[in-house]
Amino acid sequence: MGNCLHPVADDNSTKLAVEDKNWSEFLELYDADYNFTDVEAAAPCHSCILLDDSSLPFFILASVLGILMSGAVLYAFLRPLFPRRVYQNRSILVQLAVGSALFSIMVPILARGLSGALITSLCHLAHLVSYGSAFAQALLIGCHACLGPKLGIGHVPGLRLGISVGLWGVAALLSLPITLGSDTSHGLCTVTFSGEWEILRYIHAAACFAIFILLPLGLLGAKGLKKALGRGPCPWVDILCVWFIFWWPQGMVLGLDSLVRSRAMVVSTCLAQQTLDVLLDLAEALAILHCVATPLLLAQVCYQAIQTSLPSLPLSAAQSSHLDILGCKS
Repeated sequence: MGNCLHPVADDNSTKLAVEDKNWSEFLELYDADYNFTDVEAAAPCHSCILLDDSSLPFFILASVLGILMSGAVLYAFLRPLFPRRVYQNRSILVQLAVGSALFSIMVPILARGLSGALITSLCHLAHLVSYGSAFAQALLIGCHACLGPKLGIGHVPGLRLGISVGLWGVAALLSLPITLGSDTSHGLCTVTFSGEWEILRYIHAAACFAIFILLPLGLLGAKGLKKALGRGPCPWVDILCVWFIFWWPQGMVLGLDSLVRSRAMVVSTCLAQQTLDVLLDLAEALAILHCVATPLLLAQVCYQAIQTSLPSLPLSAAQSSHLDILGCKS
């Protein structure tokens, strides 16, 4: 991805060459004594862009794999033979798979190399759905970790429905800043935060930091504190929490970028700015890959639940659940 070592020449390359020649003749003619260190320091800092036009295959591949794998997991969860008694919180797993599928569908619209006559409303929709699904998945994992044991079969079904609707509603509200800050430029869907929408950049960065950084840290801290005090197993910190690894860098780097833009943290060298720009692209690429990893995590959760519950089930139910393991892996 990216083309950092060999920049693509544009139409102004000939003009720049002529200007360089004229500048050299000027220096030879007047024999001026310039401080070239100051001139280089005042020159603009050009960063290496990783996610440019050449990264289009990465976006397309991640989208196709995410759609296929999420669809396979959804088929396994929704088919009638799924062992519902084995995993009571099946609705959370289904919502996670739906969120991953929605994100996968929106990835090509956000691709850098896919230019076209994109309308602004489609760009807004892509950012709303992509970040809304990501926030929803994070909140669902947090809900599963905190309320998983309490959302058993004996509870009112409307409670789980209300919690799900509330979490998706909060996720949609959290994704509004980047939705309003997105726009189309030369046929590409980009995030500008220009003009009066500049404040939305910091709101979006704060939301990402809270959901992708503080939420998993809070779960780990609560888990460690309860384990130290011996007050029960909650929250459940299982393999689903691996999901945060794909979005943790995004929340951290966006926070650093906001501090630099607000001048709360000063970047004094061009190398530091270039490093931050590269980290932004790497964090975005890792976040995109979550749509491929999420179905694998869900399949592993399904497999672990069946393996754990087999000894405690009756013989007939155990045989039925054993036959369904292949379906959960699909």
